[in-house]
Amino acid sequence: MASGYFITGTDTGVGKTTTTIALIDYFKRQGKRVVGMKPVASGCVWRDGYLQNEDALLILQHANVALPYEIINPYAYELPVSPHLAGAENPVRLEVIQACFKRLADDSDWVLVEGAGGWYSPITPAFDNADLAVMLGLPVILVVPIRLGCINQGRLAMSAINRSEVVCAGWIAVCIEPNMPFEQENIAFLENSLESPLLGIVPYQSGILVESSGNFFP
Repeated sequence: MASGYFITGTDTGVGKTTTTIALIDYFKRQGKRVVGMKPVASGCVWRDGYLQNEDALLILQHANVALPYEIINPYAYELPVSPHLAGAENPVRLEVIQACFKRLADDSDWVLVEGAGGWYSPITPAFDNADLAVMLGLPVILVVPIRLGCINQGRLAMSAINRSEVVCAGWIAVCIEPNMPFEQENIAFLENSLESPLLGIVPYQSGILVESSGNFFP
């Protein structure tokens, strides 16, 4: 069975996909067979008769194990809203995600699973990302975007993760603003405040750097 992490964030649009791809590239540089997974995605577009998600396609592109798209992203919804609303007519079934994850784990050394939205963002009316991480039994990595408000958001999210039945492996700072005042000071404060270790810092970038993203971690 492969090792893996569940990648969550303080919110949506905070750099989870960038972080997931950076981790994929990091493990690839170590000679590992690595795949990513985005079990649930909203705001998908039609390609060749199927709904597909741009982030999931990037994750698939960076993996070094060839697998069908529908294993990487078994639930792709067109509406750009929370999955518990977008999937009202085709709700997420946990056994489907479990089966896809098992196939990925059987075929690789590492599986990086990107959650949808933040830690408590709902996937169904009765099930959220926190429940999904617990179900998969993966240690969690928290993505904290370095912007105004990041200290409060990071501490709240870390507190919520630590109250759940999971292990928090650490957090990653993602610099999402080109000219963030006191960027390093905010990261330093968070490093001293959060219970889990800082695993890496992803610098500001206008796009995902294919060749160097695996260098963001020690």
